[in-house]
Amino acid sequence: MKVVNLAEKLGKFDTHWDPHVVADYNDNDVMVVKFVGDFPFHDHPDTDDFFLVLEGEVLLDVETETHRLGPGDLFVVPKGMRHRPRAEAEAKVLLIEPKGTPNTGDPATAAKKPRL
Repeated sequence: MKVVNLAEKLGKFDTHWDPHVVADYNDNDVMVVKFVGDFPFHDHPDTDDFFLVLEGEVLLDVETETHRLGPGDLFVVPKGMRHRPRAEAEAKVLLIEPKGTPNTGDPATAAKKPRL
């Protein structure tokens, strides 16, 4: 057991769309990531996708709707729904996903998830 300071963890990397594991929660990875620009549309057929905006603003395109999320806003994309996050300026986000879930929905194109 230990305290995890999210700001400290986010300060350890400058890359975008590159999730870093900061804690384990049951069989899930708790991750921090920085968004800027557009991520490709994708889906996760077997799991929901959890987003909590810590700083900045995220536009989350889900199917044909766009949701605007600001600091403190949480959104869960149901499994199987095509979606993409995007951010005009850098946003900092907390993600929770089952261990082994590829962030792109495809293991061949997924980012590695280093542990901080």
